[in-house]
Order: sequence, then C-alpha cells, then structure tokens
Amino acid sequence: MADILDRARTQVLERGIGLDESDILGILTLPDEDLPAALQLAHEVRMRWCGPEVEVEGIVSLKTGGCPEDCHFCSQSGLFTSPVRAVWLDIPQLVEAAKQTAATGATEFCIVAAVRGPDARLMKQLREGVAAIRAAVDIQVAASLGMLTQEQVDELVEMGVHRYNHNLETCRSYFPNVVTTHSWEERWETLRMVRESGMEVCCGGIIGLGESVEQRAEFAAQLAALDPHEVPLNFLNPRPGTPLADQPVLAPRDALRAIAAFRLAMPKTILRYAGGREITLGDLGTRDGLLGGINAVIVGNYLTTLGRPATADLELLNELSMPVKALSATL
Repeated sequence: MADILDRARTQVLERGIGLDESDILGILTLPDEDLPAALQLAHEVRMRWCGPEVEVEGIVSLKTGGCPEDCHFCSQSGLFTSPVRAVWLDIPQLVEAAKQTAATGATEFCIVAAVRGPDARLMKQLREGVAAIRAAVDIQVAASLGMLTQEQVDELVEMGVHRYNHNLETCRSYFPNVVTTHSWEERWETLRMVRESGMEVCCGGIIGLGESVEQRAEFAAQLAALDPHEVPLNFLNPRPGTPLADQPVLAPRDALRAIAAFRLAMPKTILRYAGGREITLGDLGTRDGLLGGINAVIVGNYLTTLGRPATADLELLNELSMPVKALSATL
C-alpha cells in the first residue's frame, strides 16, 4: 500500500492536486501499520497548502428542535421521540453568545436554525441578530438555515453573512438511507446558489452513519468536486430517540483514516473538527487529527451535544504550536 502514499506525496503534497475517488478509497483502506504515515503526509499537506494557523469557530442555535425533516441522525427532528424540544433565542442571547465566542479567540460565529428552510420570521430575526452582533463584537458571522431560495440567498449577502453552512451529510448514493423528506439534489442546489452569490461555501457531513468505506470515498470525492471553502467533519454521536440511536460509534482508527483521506482529497480546504470527535477520538485522537490534516475546530458545545471545553482545545493548539488564525486573516 506504500504506492498510494507515494502517489499522494507527488500529486497532493508537491502539486496541490487532490486524490481521485479510487485513491481516496486506497487511503481509507490502509492497514493499521500505514496509518501513521498517512497522517504524517496529510499533516505535511495541510502545512504546505494551508499553513500552521487554525481557524476557531463557535456555533449557536437560534431555533432548536421541532424540525419537520427526518434526518435520521438528528435529535432536532420533530418526527422522532428524542428529548430535544423547540426553543428560540432572543437577540440579546444571540449577542451574548457571540461575545462569549469571541472571548475564546474565535473569529467565526455561526448561527444555526433547525428548519427545512427559513421563513419570514426567521429571516427577520436573523437580520436583527446579525446587525446587533456586528454592532457589538468584532467577529465574522456565518449562518446555517437549511435550504434556500435565490431571494433568501441574496438577502443573506445583503445582511453581511459571509459564509453559509449546508452539509450534504453523506454521499449521494447513501443519502436516501439517511433522509427521506428531501433530496441530496435539493441540498446541492442551495450550495450552487450560495457559491454563485459570492458567500463562502461551508459543506461537510457525518462519518459513521452506516455507509460503506466505498461510499465514504464517494462522499470525499463529491465534496472535492464542490470545492467548498470549508468542510466540517462530524462523526456520528448516536442520539436517543433517533433511527440511528443504536448505530455503533466509529472506530477511532477509521475516523483518523477519514481525516487523512479527506485532507488528501482536498489539500487547500479548511478541514474542521466538528461534532462527535469527543466520543470517537477522545483527547489523544483529537491530537492525532490535528497532526493529521485538521486545521480548524469548533470550540465549546455543539447544537444538542456537549463538546470539549474551549480552554482544552486552545491549550492543545498552543502546545502544538498552532496559532489561532486572527480575525484580519479571515477577511
């Protein structure tokens, strides 16, 4: 299997060209003894094409729970018996969350809503919230509001939202096993409009939904074809009451293989640690991922699950001599 690493070194590290689907699969199926070499190569790729800086982000849920969609991994769906119930934040709470996020050194604050797509009420509250945040704290504002119309895309641009998150979640061939209330193609159409608007595209997904390793490679290749500015990499944290509640947690080595493979597929993309890394990788695995291609983190808690304390992540970055990207560097 050393051949795949040699090819990757020439193609990805030296030329900055990501691996194709067959070679991504080769990385995902490397034997355990070759995993350290793959992680080391992915780290070298990250350092060469992205640099040592790490982008730090905090997220907050403007509207939690009560979503009409049936994403099988998500406890915010109103169709499941999970304990999450609908909650709305007011504007002062939103501003306070942004201030707390900025205090950690984060440069990015993402406002998330559990909806199929935003209605007039949500767009009005977002407009007011973004204006209040921009008046109170120096931080970039991103949003994740589900599927959009062209009019809504234009409105977000006018508000000053600079990055939009809309995850494809998994590969096209496996998507119907995970979501039935909307299609992969509908998500792709929102991403197309976001890209054409000039907003940065943030698009990733969840590893460990029950997809095959071949489908994991398919997903990485499809993300690479989209060429997003940022890819948040989540690992399934099975939630009570959802259809995937009994899905086994991904093996740590498989999670690390995925990190290396996604970096080698997308050498110049921000690859962000997102949900599930705490239970999948723990402290040691989190370190391995930062030395294996990851160059961004969400600090603090996620939407419905607890994350590592922000101080723990920031201390680890300092220990690894990985500076937090300054706000000016994100503009």
